[in-house]
Amino acid sequence: MKVHEYQAKEILSKYGVAVQPGFVAETVEEAVEAAKKLQEQGASLFVVKAQIHAGGRGKGGGVKLARSVEEVEEIARKMLGMRLVTPQTGPEGQLVRRILVAEAVDIAHEYYLGVTLDRGANMNVIMASTEGGVEIEEVARQTPEKIFKVWVDPLIGLRPFQARQIAYALGFRSGQAFKQVVAFVQALYRAYEDTDASLAEINPLALTEDGQILALDAKMNFDDNALFRHPDIAEMRDPYEEDPLEWEASKYGLNYIKLDGNVGCMVNGAGLAMATMDMIKLVGGEPANFLDVGGGASPETVEAGFRIILKDPNVRVILVNIFGGIVRCDRVARGIVQAAQNVEIHVPLIVRLQGTNAEEGLRILKESGLKLETAQLLKEAAEKVVEVLKRLESQEA
Repeated sequence: MKVHEYQAKEILSKYGVAVQPGFVAETVEEAVEAAKKLQEQGASLFVVKAQIHAGGRGKGGGVKLARSVEEVEEIARKMLGMRLVTPQTGPEGQLVRRILVAEAVDIAHEYYLGVTLDRGANMNVIMASTEGGVEIEEVARQTPEKIFKVWVDPLIGLRPFQARQIAYALGFRSGQAFKQVVAFVQALYRAYEDTDASLAEINPLALTEDGQILALDAKMNFDDNALFRHPDIAEMRDPYEEDPLEWEASKYGLNYIKLDGNVGCMVNGAGLAMATMDMIKLVGGEPANFLDVGGGASPETVEAGFRIILKDPNVRVILVNIFGGIVRCDRVARGIVQAAQNVEIHVPLIVRLQGTNAEEGLRILKESGLKLETAQLLKEAAEKVVEVLKRLESQEA
């Protein structure tokens, strides 16, 4: 799960991470009030930032500098409700519903600091670079030697000497700024671990002209499977920033990712789902989604899966591929029949059932009177999908 910049800063500040002062606004009036509050605190220059779940906001016009409260009002009026297009949103862009009005600071230098999981090393890794304020992917691609990494053993945790290593790598050797960077690294890592985050990124981390270390931007992603431990963070979820079908699937506990193809896939188990999509592509098809109904698929979840798949207008045919391990095939078959009674399945349906009670499941489907085709092997099922697509194309020609 992703959160907005202002939410990430709110979380980080609770752990002692120094962040740029600012207030979120959903209306022009709130933006003006935010600027006035900052002015009362001594701010004379403001930055207005669109709040969307995408990077590169500055390139798309989503970050503007304002020299007065009146200018904040003018920018807010234009920015709120605009469709911001960045390299990460795609050409359709993202609607701006919130903005962050923050105090602008005089920057002496910008750095990068991030924490994430290195799955290859089975450890968290802290990454730091003197090349802040730009996309870290570009730094990694063009000058990887400028990214310094420290791996943290999960059984030991972050040690003080490792935080000092990060500070040294960023060019800080002594003085107040050095102490601030060390404290900043420790606070950021503590926030990352305590919140079950999968990413905590500060870009840029700024050294101001008066020697302060501040997070000017913040990005945090969280492990969905751990959100039950953090109901306060779970409440920060913004459905407007997610694909509507993916959001709906999450409410049913389904793992769904929309793709660009036309073959709807309903599978139990992530590994089998990946294999199914690979087989579809191997025989010439294009999967329209990844949908894992889970090992404990019920008639209700199967019905929900059909509803979600069929909401994608690109879907021309559906392939159901179930291996009966934990879940029984007859239970899935009853779910398909129930779905057909409650949902209009208006596209051809191919079903492959193997494993526990597969014969019983196939019998249920056969006696249901549903218009569908069955298959024994995965490749056979995928080939039938492609045959159906070709038949539809020839009928439309």
